[in-house]
Amino acid sequence: MKEFAGKTAVITGAGSGFGREFARQAAALRMKLVLADINAEALAAVAEEMRAQGADVLAMRTDVSRADDMEALAAASFDRFGSVQLLFNNAGVGVGGFVWENSVKDWEWVLGVNVWSVIHGIRLFVPKMLAHGDEGHIVNTASVAGLLSAQTMGVYNVSKHAVVTLSETLYQDLRVANAKIGVTVLCPAFVSTGIAVSERNRPADMQDHAPLTESQQIAAAATMKAVESGRLTAADVAEKTFECIRNNQFYCLTHPKILGSVELRMQDILAQRNPSDPFSLKPSVAPPL
Repeated sequence: MKEFAGKTAVITGAGSGFGREFARQAAALRMKLVLADINAEALAAVAEEMRAQGADVLAMRTDVSRADDMEALAAASFDRFGSVQLLFNNAGVGVGGFVWENSVKDWEWVLGVNVWSVIHGIRLFVPKMLAHGDEGHIVNTASVAGLLSAQTMGVYNVSKHAVVTLSETLYQDLRVANAKIGVTVLCPAFVSTGIAVSERNRPADMQDHAPLTESQQIAAAATMKAVESGRLTAADVAEKTFECIRNNQFYCLTHPKILGSVELRMQDILAQRNPSDPFSLKPSVAPPL
């Protein structure tokens, strides 16, 4: 997909981080925008900014983990604009700590936002995109956590590994179907996006009121330190993502230095040896356990 002007982009998690920057990039390319976020105030601010740039915007408060919310978003998108060419399944949250210490609510919340939102996006938008017949593209926001299995990040790792394999399968299915829809799986490392404070958007029915364990406190502090020290901004990642879309590039890794750790994991698998420490090549960002 190389032509963007006049086309429609749907962006989940549009109220902050990558989603907000995707919206800014798309607006600059004169796209029509459908913006979704669970935080109504943040969503309204981004929508107002995009309209001030001259973009035609539909903004809908959406809990992306809920099928009915996503069904409403898809219906409104096609009702308003007739077609969708660019879909960003971007919304994401995270929790940390030893994997046996995470609660049922932790699992339900993270998998609901990070995995089910992508499932809903694919099942609701892809059939209509195929039927319309336009060239299009789908970007699923994963993480290098979908390519590695770092300690104290179990719930998040599981969710992002799911997004990676779902994206790879989507790519293969669309290829077999001879579709004119490209796929990109975005796998950034630590970037200051708001993911470290995603609890701010945790719904009341997903709250876990138990005090944080020591490992959860350490993981939260390590994540905050890592994202705040990151050199790339969300805007940098958005720019790289649009470059991947133009080039029809599936794996979009914004931090190439992480490839050494990915390669080490692959070598462990091929050699059938026990997993190496994912932070061994960059111990400065490892949780100090």
